[in-house]
Amino acid sequence: MADDSLSAIIGRPTGTTVVTVERGQLVLFATAVRDDNPVYRDPRAAEAAGLPGIPAPPTYPFVMGNFGAYPELQIEDAPTGNPMAEVLGPLMAKGGIILHGEQEFTYHRPVFAGDVLVGVGTVADAYQKESKGKTMTFVVVETAWSDRDSGEAVCTSRMNIIHRL
Repeated sequence: MADDSLSAIIGRPTGTTVVTVERGQLVLFATAVRDDNPVYRDPRAAEAAGLPGIPAPPTYPFVMGNFGAYPELQIEDAPTGNPMAEVLGPLMAKGGIILHGEQEFTYHRPVFAGDVLVGVGTVADAYQKESKGKTMTFVVVETAWSDRDSGEAVCTSRMNIIHRL
């Protein structure tokens, strides 16, 4: 794949998702990652810890767009498309493997049960590297989560997907 094809997707939207952060999903996620801290389950424990509500576990934004994205919350004219699929689809047709290479979260404030957040995704970077005679294509996607009502920045999630041929 030519570098100009990769450069062309940088800055492209990957979609916008509006979610309601749900207490039940936070409990399930904390259980799945084997975090038994009661602040993720019980509002009394969260209050005793000085928190205004049940917080999301630190890596929850990785899955946040998959839960609480009810149709009536969505923005009708939100960008659509999947630039990652446009790049990775043709690469996968040639074979190889897809790897989740990296994940990073930058918090501007904690995420709490009951928050209604807007996640705006973009392709932050796309490039290729050679490693041990193999070509690796990297696609970096960033999702900026903000409070729907105030517009306040909440969390930025950055993910790196790698195709290795």
